[in-house]
Amino acid sequence: MTLSLFDPRPDAAPLVIAALHLPDFARNRHRSAAWLEDYALTNARVFAEAGVPWVKVQDQTRTDGPAAADTLTLMAAITRVIRAEFPKLGLGIIIEAHDPRAALSVAHAAGADFVRLKVFVGGAMTAGGPRHALAPQAVAHRAALGREDIAILADVHDRTAVPLSAESQPFAAEWAAKSGADGLVITGSSFDDTLARIAAVRAHGVKRPILIGGGVTAANVGQALHAGQGVVVSTALMRKGTGANDLVLWDGDLCQRFMDAARAG
Repeated sequence: MTLSLFDPRPDAAPLVIAALHLPDFARNRHRSAAWLEDYALTNARVFAEAGVPWVKVQDQTRTDGPAAADTLTLMAAITRVIRAEFPKLGLGIIIEAHDPRAALSVAHAAGADFVRLKVFVGGAMTAGGPRHALAPQAVAHRAALGREDIAILADVHDRTAVPLSAESQPFAAEWAAKSGADGLVITGSSFDDTLARIAAVRAHGVKRPILIGGGVTAANVGQALHAGQGVVVSTALMRKGTGANDLVLWDGDLCQRFMDAARAG
């Protein structure tokens, strides 16, 4: 399936990416592969039926090294069943491990359309320790796979980490664009901060499409889509009061209202 994240047609669906967070595989060994597939399909159906055009399958398995073998196999298997069940749904991959080859390999195997990489250029101090630029590995591995059609979305100064060097966010955005990112993800400490950061990046002359990576709700999605080309959303669409064993975490009515607001602009 070949989709365009950045469809230029005026009648294209708003670029809304719902993040489908999977359980941490290392902490959920008691979950069978069948349960994980049911969980993923049930929640993907919520998004698909509400008209959300894109879903990012999000691994949450923390590691201090490359992605574990079972993370790769489970991510690929789960994404493939979503692809088979919902062939019109655009799909993306994010791997918790600082491992671009893992994300791109899963996307290649499962037929996903994009990956999101958190530290694409420069360096950052994260909760798991220092992380350094993934761009060289990512671009080389994508080329080796022959999959230039898999888009790379690169976070620029992700709000969950602290930059290790003093370059400005606009300068880092320029680095990311020149290093092979197809789209940039920019997220500030608040929604107003996000808008200010995007304005600064645009004033610097960076032309790559920009997505807002958090803090978007039905109340501000219209403003968000005027500032950037797309949004990533998850928390604003979740059911309230869910427990550890609940299969359905996202709310169909909230998803529908969000998409109605996104279309209204």
